[in-house]
Amino acid sequence: MRVVTPGFTGRARGNNPRLPPGQHLTEDFPVLSVGPTPRVNRDRWEFAVVTERGARRSWTWRELLALPSEQFTVDIHCVTQWSKLDTRWRGVRVDTLLGDLDTAADYVLARSYGGYTTNIPLADLLGPAWIAYEYAGQPLVPEHGGPARLVVPQLYFWKSAKWIRELRLGTKDAPGFWETAGYHDYGDPWREQRYQGD
Repeated sequence: MRVVTPGFTGRARGNNPRLPPGQHLTEDFPVLSVGPTPRVNRDRWEFAVVTERGARRSWTWRELLALPSEQFTVDIHCVTQWSKLDTRWRGVRVDTLLGDLDTAADYVLARSYGGYTTNIPLADLLGPAWIAYEYAGQPLVPEHGGPARLVVPQLYFWKSAKWIRELRLGTKDAPGFWETAGYHDYGDPWREQRYQGD
């Protein structure tokens, strides 16, 4: 059984230089998920960074909120060909969470509550990316990845894992859920890297 159906057809981007090829603008915020939406109690929520040698740092919800945060505005692009411009978030930069970790890793496997995973080069999490917990001035709702999600705006939005619980660093690339189903390992929207071989 095929999970991936190549050949999305979308509207041309017109004259908007902020739209990658094959994308069209949307004003709403579509909800796309694999399986049921996890409902994570903030009192039991925990986020961790684990190095390739097993060193672990973790934060409770209160500890995450106590870290330096910032508001940021980014464009997001879904592999299903919608783009939403000027989305407003609040969160903690991933490089703040990594701090001075001793690592030789080049790759990260983002792991979510609910079992979802996706792979990302470590360099993309430093350039910049966030653990976001507010959207448009409100707490992030579960349907959009709340209580907290990864936001990596330079890649297709499936790389911005919802319901984030862990970043596992590694020296080898390990594909996640959609990547093992045929989606591109990297996912650059400007190069239309939707599927393996694109």
